[in-house]
Amino acid sequence: MVLANLGKRINNAINSAISNTQDDYATSVDIMLKGIATALLESDVNIALVSSLRNNIRNKLLDTSTKNNNRSMTNAQTKKLVHKTVFDELCNLVDAKETHVFQPKKKKTNVIMFVGLQGSGKTTTCTKLAVYYSKRGFKVGLVCADTFRAGAFDQLKQNAIKARIPFFGSYTETDPVKVAAEGISKFKKEKFEIIIVDTSGRHRQEEDLFQEMIDISHVVKPNQTIMVLDASIGQAAEQQSKAFKESSDFGAIILTKMDGHAKGGGAISAVAATKTPIIFIGTGEHIHDFEKFSPQSFISKLLGIGDFQGLMEQFQTVSNKEDTQALMENISQGKFTLLDFKKQMQTIMKMGPLSNIAQMIPGMNNIMNQINEEDAAKSMKRMVYILDSMNQKELESDGRIFIEEPSRMVRVAKGSGTSVVDVETVLMQQQMMARMAQNAKQSQTAAAAASSSGAGIPRIPGMPNISPQMMQQAQQKLKQNPGLMKNMMNMFGGAGGVGGMPDMNEMMKMMQDPQMQQMARQFGMGM
Repeated sequence: MVLANLGKRINNAINSAISNTQDDYATSVDIMLKGIATALLESDVNIALVSSLRNNIRNKLLDTSTKNNNRSMTNAQTKKLVHKTVFDELCNLVDAKETHVFQPKKKKTNVIMFVGLQGSGKTTTCTKLAVYYSKRGFKVGLVCADTFRAGAFDQLKQNAIKARIPFFGSYTETDPVKVAAEGISKFKKEKFEIIIVDTSGRHRQEEDLFQEMIDISHVVKPNQTIMVLDASIGQAAEQQSKAFKESSDFGAIILTKMDGHAKGGGAISAVAATKTPIIFIGTGEHIHDFEKFSPQSFISKLLGIGDFQGLMEQFQTVSNKEDTQALMENISQGKFTLLDFKKQMQTIMKMGPLSNIAQMIPGMNNIMNQINEEDAAKSMKRMVYILDSMNQKELESDGRIFIEEPSRMVRVAKGSGTSVVDVETVLMQQQMMARMAQNAKQSQTAAAAASSSGAGIPRIPGMPNISPQMMQQAQQKLKQNPGLMKNMMNMFGGAGGVGGMPDMNEMMKMMQDPQMQQMARQFGMGM
């Protein structure tokens, strides 16, 4: 992900300073700030912003230290202070607090116009935003007012058809102002609540295209103008954003290509320079690779703290409400069928790359660095193929039907192009999830008490209730015994074995390992 390296370097600077705070607090703070500032500058963040951030953090840390001089802070209090101060100031860097963000209203016409540079991903992002609002009950239409780029209408048309979003455009009309006006008029007559207008990509030095953008804006009279900004364009982002701000006065920014490996600091500079809020970020090429932006969530993922709120929203976006309700009813009864397992696997795969999901769970990002994501994704697909080859009776069972009638495993293996060992492995993984469901039923009273008192953290239906503390403990165990990670991934089909799966003898040995059993119990698997 863009900025992933920045987050690692900031974390290293913080941790290094914290470990030395007892020696000389002020010196440790300065060393930390030098590390943070260097990391930000090398990621293309504006030097004035970095300087301001550095001064703010230093003043707050030293002022607090002076105030607490009479009662010296413990090491734990110092760590908490440093973490909170750095976190808050990084949030302020990407948070345009004073700016009101437009919220579309139902039963009214809301026009949203997109602007941005060529190649920033505007057309794809238009579709993503349309899908986002469509899933929330809005009647959404797309208008292609990009008559400059060859194939622009075809691209929008293909995206819209795939996403089942109504669209408007023209192969013959070359005036984008007319196309935009006709599209707006059509969708208004049909009582569409959100009309998204895609415009041509343009550069700040192209005066004619900038005037065209202004003309389109005068005709469509947008309630909101959004600039789509490529997170990887570097230091040019700030100047380009200023030029667009002066011409189109956009009220929000969507960052795209956040799944790449570029520096990305220029995007942060652009937000600060235009005092305009980021409202969404694009994290991949698929329609659902789209997240609502929150400064706290963004910085949390940057620093590896996790983002459960974002994880929940993403899960709710891709999951089927009826399936989730049926799953929760089964879990309340201590059941977890193969069909439940299949639907959960499909939902997780819809949420995008495993690395994106890992960033939202405290500690998981470091663990994912030890895993070949491509192999893990292939294994998950293979598991779905196996589940697809089961008939309805088998899917609605708890898996024991395969033990009673082993010939069913042979049939499923042939139908999915896998082996009997692969099928056995999937059945064993489903059994582990079933034990989690049984444990969930047994702990319902405790969970209800925690929920009523406001304790705990959000959780995904059907998944274990994993706290940040549990993740940290698991990380510590994995550091002490690196071989555990290989064993865990073998158990979940991430490496080794026949066709990428472990053999049954190996798995049985793993399940007898006391450390594996301890970790499984910690994650609610009840081995």
